[in-house]
Amino acid sequence: MNNISKTIVLLMGIFLFYGETNAQDYSNYAQVSQRINALSKSYPGLVRVKSLTKTFGGKDIWMLTIGSGQTDQKPAIAIVGGVEGSHLLGTELALGFAEKLLNASSQDSIKALLAKNTFYVFPNMSPDATEQYFSQVRYARSSNARPTDDDRDGKINEDPFEDLNKDGKINWIRVEDATGKYRSNPEDPRSMILADPSKGEIGKYLLFSEGLDNDKDGNFNEDGEGGVHFNKNMSYAYPNFVPGSGEHMVSENENRALLDNLFEMFNIHSVITFGPYNNLSVPVTFNAPAVAKRVISGYYEADSKTNAQVSELYNKVTGLKDAPKSSATGGDFANWAYFHYGRNSFSTPGWWVPKAKADTARKEKDLKIEDQVSNYLRWAKSEKIEGSFAEWKKIDHPDFPGQNVELGGIDPFVLINPPYKLVEGLVKKHHDFILELSKNAPSIDLINIKKEKLGDGLTRVTATLINNGALATQTKVGERSYWVKKISVKLIPSANQSIISGRKNQMIDAIEGQGNKTLTWLIKGSGKLSIDAGSPTSGSKSIELAL
Repeated sequence: MNNISKTIVLLMGIFLFYGETNAQDYSNYAQVSQRINALSKSYPGLVRVKSLTKTFGGKDIWMLTIGSGQTDQKPAIAIVGGVEGSHLLGTELALGFAEKLLNASSQDSIKALLAKNTFYVFPNMSPDATEQYFSQVRYARSSNARPTDDDRDGKINEDPFEDLNKDGKINWIRVEDATGKYRSNPEDPRSMILADPSKGEIGKYLLFSEGLDNDKDGNFNEDGEGGVHFNKNMSYAYPNFVPGSGEHMVSENENRALLDNLFEMFNIHSVITFGPYNNLSVPVTFNAPAVAKRVISGYYEADSKTNAQVSELYNKVTGLKDAPKSSATGGDFANWAYFHYGRNSFSTPGWWVPKAKADTARKEKDLKIEDQVSNYLRWAKSEKIEGSFAEWKKIDHPDFPGQNVELGGIDPFVLINPPYKLVEGLVKKHHDFILELSKNAPSIDLINIKKEKLGDGLTRVTATLINNGALATQTKVGERSYWVKKISVKLIPSANQSIISGRKNQMIDAIEGQGNKTLTWLIKGSGKLSIDAGSPTSGSKSIELAL
């Protein structure tokens, strides 16, 4: 099949999976699966697709292996989307990267890239949760389909969301109450913000998600459908007894299957996560006391420098600015990838609401309250985006008889997922970043080979082991792990040769980007001598010389 035919097949696949649905929207589970299958059919020599497992809800967790030749023998990057079920953009960025890369695979530069690198793409780790976006009632969900007793009252899923005004989405309820902790934002009364007593502010409203208190425990919608959150179920800093974290760490099929596969992929040097945590816009900082602990909770200095280096690359390539502050939650995947998997771990949400200027009715200096909802509303207005906010309207609510209750507020998903018209541009930015990162992959070579005759049949052999990549051959934290392989150097003498000094087999710790290490042996005898060096994350090199 020629390249034109492949493109036609892929375009037909894209047309079919959108079918009669709105093409200008995010892809549901069936459409994601069809897009993946279209790639498999169009590029059978470059992509292999398999299902790692099925979720409790019966949905496949897909894995794509992209590359040519022996993909498990080349330095690799793992790209993981859908770690947070409400973050639909993550799936689009991961799968969009695969599509864009393969669509360009006939180009010489991409052929060369795929000959030297492997990409493992896991488009969506939370397919049970992301389907809520496409359901009859839309609300932001992070959990899979496993029934759980989130409020631990002995009942399962007894307090779900209710669409009280039947508009197909779950918004908010605000109740006028003297005990309320919220007040309307004086800069934009549509938005609710916490009152700060230290500044003399007084709350006026109680704020709940749209629904009823079915179990009459004072909480709303705290025990709905599902489940366990993929991004709370990992082993690093696992949050015990927290709703969504599961009965124990790595309890879910999708978490277990991903980890089982990743631990067998010794060639992965970096993991890119598309999720809420962001250490790419602003890198992590080195914290010596955190590293000194028996169980470390901070990045090693060398690894923090690598993170800063890649952060600079990310900001340069994507041009994304003004990222909000971000902190990881316990049990999240991105921190697991560093602390427990031992790889470079880079994470980004891929988009956030840009900082919006004041509208024409208000001066810029008058905006003093940091409020993501009011910022979004200003930005949406400037971009002519409509239908993402429900105006507050008075309702009768059975849980608050005789009180002033209003339903409205910001729509689900819109604060962390851009309008779909922006997705294509974001996919390109992050595709370009990943390609640039792959060019920085560790790559070892043996250079400056010297043979020095010493008499009595002795020869001193010297070689420089160099890392031509900008990334270290392994992380500093990886030196503590069996699952991150060091560089193995083997000297293979002929039958009539013997090694007088120097080690026949040795393991080399991390070589920093553009760094090197000199190796020396003293050999007695003549004939051919081979030196083999390599690691799964940095490739291998063999040389042969005659003594």
